[in-house]
Amino acid sequence: MAKRVILGMSGGVDSSVAAYLLQKEGYEVVGVSFRFIDEFDDTDAKKVAEKLGIEHFTADYREDFKKLVIDKFIDAYKMGITPNPCVECNRHVKIKFLYDEMIKHNCDYMATGHYAKIKNDKLYRSADLNKDQTYFLCEVPYKMISKLLFPLEGIKKDEVRKIADEIGLEVAHKKDSFDVCFINSNFRDYMNNEIKVNKGDIINVQTKEKMGEHDGISHYTIGQRRGLDIGGTNGRTYVVGKDIDKNILYIAIGDDNEYLLSDECLLENVNLISYHHPTFATAKLRYRSKEIPVELTYLEDDKMIVKYVSGASGVTPGQTCALYLGEECIGGGTIKEVRKNGEKLWYL
Repeated sequence: MAKRVILGMSGGVDSSVAAYLLQKEGYEVVGVSFRFIDEFDDTDAKKVAEKLGIEHFTADYREDFKKLVIDKFIDAYKMGITPNPCVECNRHVKIKFLYDEMIKHNCDYMATGHYAKIKNDKLYRSADLNKDQTYFLCEVPYKMISKLLFPLEGIKKDEVRKIADEIGLEVAHKKDSFDVCFINSNFRDYMNNEIKVNKGDIINVQTKEKMGEHDGISHYTIGQRRGLDIGGTNGRTYVVGKDIDKNILYIAIGDDNEYLLSDECLLENVNLISYHHPTFATAKLRYRSKEIPVELTYLEDDKMIVKYVSGASGVTPGQTCALYLGEECIGGGTIKEVRKNGEKLWYL
């Protein structure tokens, strides 16, 4: 008897080809599309399911998604934190609810169209390193990782589109989605609607000189250098910190300014998905950041100190730190505090 697998289907090319590949491997596939926002359209997912001859249904999780992802996202920005909603969604919503639906529909496994690899219940990087999504999966609990299948492991994006073309899927050349899925307008306009905008001072963190005025502290992220409208400086200007209580945006001047640099951070809500608990590993402090060698100190209450002696620029509270041991992603956590020389950066 064929094993049953429930597959999250967004209607994009990745999950659609994943459905085909699972069928090809002999699985009985049940497709589910999650309605997280009012604007969600499940038409493409339904068409693909019909063409492949698989069961499909749509589950409405709008209320949960708003509470667990959207509201937390907005609250984080109000506190001056830059969150990573995709990581939060995978941990608390998308994979969690897929797991629940797997049990509800008597399936043996669950699957998604993520670019990653599972081997012996461990999470590994995808063959397509440019599309690798282990960073976004690093906080998914182990009990769910052990039930996950990634049909696209070992396949590159152009091959996925080629397969979709060959089997006649209309979504073969559908554009990928890169933006925050629940923001359908300009990011700044969206935040202005959700958060009361108060103008405030832009202060040079080194000289304490007022350099200008910002138009809402939630509009800016650490390391940002565009959109500051500050002239007359000898070098590029970067956002290096925020003081929410005083509504101050701190900036520093120069590509090599010391105020963007740190050498350790404190993680909270640490999720370990491997039996490997190394002292030395590598880490990605942002999705597209360069991986760097780190030293790990394990603390109580799911906290961890991550030291990067070589230093790193623009490390930001609220972002995810994903941890690796070679090709294996061993877990990750949320950056709570950024430090240098053993002290918290006062302006961050």
